[in-house]
Amino acid sequence: MHFICTIARLHERIFSRLQDFLAPWFPGLFARLVFASTLWLYFLNSALTKVEPGLAGFFMVRDSAYYQIALPAVEAAGGNVSAVPFLPWGLIVHLGTYAEFALPLLIILGLATRLSALGMLGFIAVQTLVDITVHQVGGETIGALFDRFPDSVILDQRLLWAVPLVMLVIYGPGKISLDYLAARITRRWHE
Repeated sequence: MHFICTIARLHERIFSRLQDFLAPWFPGLFARLVFASTLWLYFLNSALTKVEPGLAGFFMVRDSAYYQIALPAVEAAGGNVSAVPFLPWGLIVHLGTYAEFALPLLIILGLATRLSALGMLGFIAVQTLVDITVHQVGGETIGALFDRFPDSVILDQRLLWAVPLVMLVIYGPGKISLDYLAARITRRWHE
């Protein structure tokens, strides 16, 4: 019994010290690195399909963006994107397109991280809703939770996408971030 108590105390001492060392900086940095390494290029490439090529093209949203984001509005306009009303559909397409560029970059930099991660969670939820209801992906693509197949594109993968984002919303970006630097500068100005 004494041996078990000794092991338990040793375990607690080691892992509490590890937690004290890592907690201020590692979880936020790790969540941002996971996001950057697994999702940033996915969202960047997706966003690039919605704007014209080149620097000037960045400011011109393609018709394909309307088909990806607001297909029912395009169909209601008889397939004529120029007939789709700007309010609300054009605004939604433009905001969605540029949010797909901005939010991932802000997360990686650790700037406005909590809001950006919350925005990306909303973005993924809307993306999922559009995929299921508008693009009508099949049951295999949607998948099911708590089954033995961990590779469905919608439920399994997007739930895993949410994990680093939820961590960032709750715990923030950590000490190695622009948010932390901005907070330190702001504190100094107020002192």
